[in-house]
Amino acid sequence: MSLLDRVNFPADLKKLNYNELTKLADEIREELVEVVSKNGGHLASNLGVVELTIALHRSFNCPEDKIIWDVGHQSYVHKLLTNRRKDFTTLRQYKGLAGFPKREESIYDCFNTGHASTSISAALGFAKARDINKENFNVVAVIGDGSMTGGMAYEALNHAGNSDTDLIVVLNDNEMFISAHVGAMSSYLNRIRTSSFYDKKKRDLEKFLRNIPGIGSSVAKAAEKAKDGIKYFLVPGLLFEELGLTYLGPINGHDIPALETVFQQAKQKKGPVLVHVVTCKGKGYEPARKKPDIFHGVGPFQKETGIIIKKDSPPTYTQIFGDTICEIAKEDDKIVAVTAAMGTGTGLSQFGKMYPDRYFDVGIAEPHAVTFAGALALAGLKPIVSLYSTFYQRAYDQVLHDICLQNAKVVLAVDRAGIVGEDGPTHHGIFDIAFFRTIPNLTIMAPKDENELRNMIYSAFTYDNPVAVRYPRSVGFGVPIDKEPQILPKGKAELLEEGEDITLIGFGPVVYLCLETAKKLQQKGIKAGVINLRFINPIDKDLIIRQVRQTHRVITVEDHVLAGGMGSAVLEILNDENVNDVLVGRIGYNNYVEHGPIPILYQEYGLTVDNIIALSEKLLK
Repeated sequence: MSLLDRVNFPADLKKLNYNELTKLADEIREELVEVVSKNGGHLASNLGVVELTIALHRSFNCPEDKIIWDVGHQSYVHKLLTNRRKDFTTLRQYKGLAGFPKREESIYDCFNTGHASTSISAALGFAKARDINKENFNVVAVIGDGSMTGGMAYEALNHAGNSDTDLIVVLNDNEMFISAHVGAMSSYLNRIRTSSFYDKKKRDLEKFLRNIPGIGSSVAKAAEKAKDGIKYFLVPGLLFEELGLTYLGPINGHDIPALETVFQQAKQKKGPVLVHVVTCKGKGYEPARKKPDIFHGVGPFQKETGIIIKKDSPPTYTQIFGDTICEIAKEDDKIVAVTAAMGTGTGLSQFGKMYPDRYFDVGIAEPHAVTFAGALALAGLKPIVSLYSTFYQRAYDQVLHDICLQNAKVVLAVDRAGIVGEDGPTHHGIFDIAFFRTIPNLTIMAPKDENELRNMIYSAFTYDNPVAVRYPRSVGFGVPIDKEPQILPKGKAELLEEGEDITLIGFGPVVYLCLETAKKLQQKGIKAGVINLRFINPIDKDLIIRQVRQTHRVITVEDHVLAGGMGSAVLEILNDENVNDVLVGRIGYNNYVEHGPIPILYQEYGLTVDNIIALSEKLLK
């Protein structure tokens, strides 16, 4: 029996000696590689926190004590150690274990995460509730150095430092963001990691001042202001100390005894404590250690070699976007690109290599990225901001206030729009139409295929207002690419099929689903019109009304929630224009969408030809 077979609950860890724990760590890494090589997932970050997770569960008593994992993509080890190993092969599969903490899944997951920089806020909430309820348990937030670039983390630290509440923050410094190191925090942590003499110098300075004959104590007091001027160069963790947290570290995050010692120290401290832990992302699996960015979020790969399993397929929308923006920037040196620690994920890495002076990775700071781009635009440049749809939720105020209110000509590339598959509800981009559609001055587009995406990106820089272009994670359809990009008339939809009996309206790649449905309806003697909407703001009212008055029946299809989505926009038009003799059906999502392969999710939530046909026949009765 393996050691991992003997560990079902955190309490089982406390029965093992340190030699056994070392062997257990090896077994956990083998299990991680085995499962993620088949299912895909976040490998490098989990390999890096094996010893840290073991030490946390040996030092704290969960679920009474609360551990909150920032983002949560590094929680696989935690899941293995909290009675979920039997289901671990279902990780990220439909109706299997989630790739992030999930309260509905286990009592050991006390807070759902998925977006960065939230853990300290949540932990402080638990700690305050504990104190008000006069309870007695520990609260731990585990946050990575990448997430510490997010402003929300500092809002929480500022509150915690002023609250005098017992709270432990574990800063997992793995020296590797998703993209390259960004900003002052990265530099600051690097100085701490590489300067072990800090503690000694701090002690030596204080001792020297207090031992001056005759005047030691008074000199020490008088020197406080002067010491403030030099301690920034001498004292590790000073930033956190100034915020009101006791700083402990840096600690080797792969040394279980050392970790347990520092956690015991942290529990004995009063008020908020920050424990600085240094780990190696990808530890124990050489391909992931060498390329932690690739193995941060990876698809299936060959376990023995680390070679990613790729299928022959057309380029992804992200690849088309990246190629297009590089092509356009070659002809226009005013074009600049902005992203938030996702240069590789958003397809901008090549742009960064070609035009380093025009490329800005601001770290996990989406609100800053958008406002920064607004100022770039008002100063005469042509910025494009590329973020995942789910992360634009964090920058809504900035899009509304700092971009659109001022009519700053910024292009918003909305990557991963629609459902994204195995990462689940925290990462599905199914709300952006609803929140963007309410904003004046913002043109909103979605391409039906990769060629149209290229044309939309090109067109966006020619319009005289802010523009959002939403596109999915998936591969394209393999359509031919125009030699020269075309400018699309703003607000004009495309009539792909003339209808007599029913009109199908699609927004984005689901247009092809509508076309396929129309062909099958034709076989049933039903003449369906198909509109590629292209634009939702401004929307092509004339085409919609003309077609709908012709067919008197319409179905809207969107990879988005129904509330506030494209279908809602069509209903508003029909109402405003007093088009009352129309039967309307809408296909989209009514709730959060769970994780799983995209084809399965489409089937489960009704984005299928069969479902559109069934709804069409219902409306035609």
